[in-house]
Amino acid sequence: MKQTSIFLTGATGAVGAQLVQQLTSLNIGFKALVRTPEQAGQLSKLPNVEAIVGDLAAPATFENALRGIEKAFLLTNSSEQAESLQMGFVEAAHRAGVGHIVKLSQFAADESSPVRFLRYHARVENRIRELGCPYTFLRPNLYMQGLLAFKEHIKHHGQFFAAIGNARVSLVDVRDIAAMAAAALTDPGHENKTYDITGPDALSHYQLAETLSHVLGKPVNFIDVSPEQMEKALGSAGFPEWQIGGLIEDYAHYAREEASAVSDAVTRVTRRNPIGFEQFVKDHRFLL
Repeated sequence: MKQTSIFLTGATGAVGAQLVQQLTSLNIGFKALVRTPEQAGQLSKLPNVEAIVGDLAAPATFENALRGIEKAFLLTNSSEQAESLQMGFVEAAHRAGVGHIVKLSQFAADESSPVRFLRYHARVENRIRELGCPYTFLRPNLYMQGLLAFKEHIKHHGQFFAAIGNARVSLVDVRDIAAMAAAALTDPGHENKTYDITGPDALSHYQLAETLSHVLGKPVNFIDVSPEQMEKALGSAGFPEWQIGGLIEDYAHYAREEASAVSDAVTRVTRRNPIGFEQFVKDHRFLL
């Protein structure tokens, strides 16, 4: 096993699960903070993994496990508590002497942004800088895997929707985000770097529908809706009010075409081309 000292949060989510898979395939051990004994049991079946049951809201449950850690990966869900949870982890990591924080942030993070997600990510980034801790900030754009929330609509009704118009977004596959995180956690030279992480192309949702139709061999239509319609649909789907507001702000940001820039970070850091949307659909066609 390649010896390293890595601590992961968010190890059971979309990006985290891919990161776990990639580190395991590299034969790299790590500690992972999880919320339940059941999650710990699953992770502990993997080689060289130590699962820590704890709660980001209670640093005393994991702070001792941070001592001696060289690099920590910080990821939480985008909930109303995300900023305070991440700030608490950053402070605990600083007290424990963690050598380097790799934070999953978001494309265009900025404290003055009208998008709440982008504001809180920027505030956490700035606190890490203030503490003087070496960092790598990973700023991915819209996740391709987010489309899977519409898999039943695509499968049974041949449609998906969003309040975005014809704006283009350089959306990215979570496998590439995880590859960037794995590189930052295991390779030298990423200290105090900020990486915008995108796919190879900026595409409109109408173009996504064309690709879906081509790969799946059936008509798939994109339906542009108003922010009010999207808000109502998210509410019916059970999303929390704070997150609904954030998603509406997010899509207004996309609709202004503020997320269309294409970055070469994946190619530079991982030395391979990022996954394109057509490949994503081919890899997930069994779900669609």
